[in-house]
Amino acid sequence: MTKTTLSFIDLFAGIGGIRLGFQRAGCKCIWANDNDKYAAKTYAANFGGKNFNGADIKKIKSSDIPDFDILCGGFPCQPFSIAGVSKKKSLGRPHGFKDKTKGTLFFEIARIIEDKKPQAYFLENVKNLKNHDKKRTFKIIKSTLEELKYSFFEQNINAKSLVPQNRERIYMIGFKDRSLAFNFPSIPNKNPKLKSILQKKVPKKFTLSDNLWTYLQNYAEKHRQKGNGFGYGLVDLNGYSRTLSARYYKDGSEILIPQNGENPRMLTPRECARLQGFPDWFKLKQVSNTQAYRQFGNAVAVPVIEILAKEVVKTLVKKPKSKRPYAPQTKLTDNYTE
Repeated sequence: MTKTTLSFIDLFAGIGGIRLGFQRAGCKCIWANDNDKYAAKTYAANFGGKNFNGADIKKIKSSDIPDFDILCGGFPCQPFSIAGVSKKKSLGRPHGFKDKTKGTLFFEIARIIEDKKPQAYFLENVKNLKNHDKKRTFKIIKSTLEELKYSFFEQNINAKSLVPQNRERIYMIGFKDRSLAFNFPSIPNKNPKLKSILQKKVPKKFTLSDNLWTYLQNYAEKHRQKGNGFGYGLVDLNGYSRTLSARYYKDGSEILIPQNGENPRMLTPRECARLQGFPDWFKLKQVSNTQAYRQFGNAVAVPVIEILAKEVVKTLVKKPKSKRPYAPQTKLTDNYTE
């Protein structure tokens, strides 16, 4: 490794989309964790099993993780429960971020950051994180990371300018050196078309059966009459699709490809991989199609990660100083409610 090669760990790694983006930015993954056995198979097939840990993150000691520069993680979104801090102090019980986040998977991120003190963190989540649990979750995440003496920058970014999919996610980035200036980079609008990710030859098994196609049409009509917008998504091949979800394997209804003279079809797993910006060398056949759909529905848009990762690296290497001191938000009080 050169002096400018930064190391990172990949928490809640899934199938490695964040890893791909950071590797493209010149970083080296030295440890990864995810306890989903099917995701682990896909991850190992593409990156090897070395330094991959499949245990429950709650059972892994920070001392068992090698030192690293950047903590990366696309953690699940969970509600937090806040008890009175003053009372817990009087009883000698944990307080601060340990009190606010104990029992959540975000606590594991905070714990590892506190123990390992990396140079930076990079977190990804669904766009509605800000409104989750009446905005309580996001406020606790921000205040917790600031309590650990890190800066906190966040932005919602839609990947549709880089991949033909309407996929908006929130990205949270912070640095141990809070004097560092960081700005989210502009995302180029490449305006990709959905037809660009389609395979030329697709097996008939991906075409919807008459029964399923009739059911989806009737379901959509029923909700249309009620004034609801629920229904299947027949895509414009010159546009972009709806958001690919982990439930896509059930019927493919959110993203259906029109076919001349035939019922529409689902995307293939390879097309789902392309929709998320994964390269064609990425191996898929080690799990069932059902698991592959789940994995890509839960994955990240790799091109977005790459652009953000390069900006994180640039910040850590060049160390630009902010003109204004970083100002953390007011800490959550004992009687904080939302």
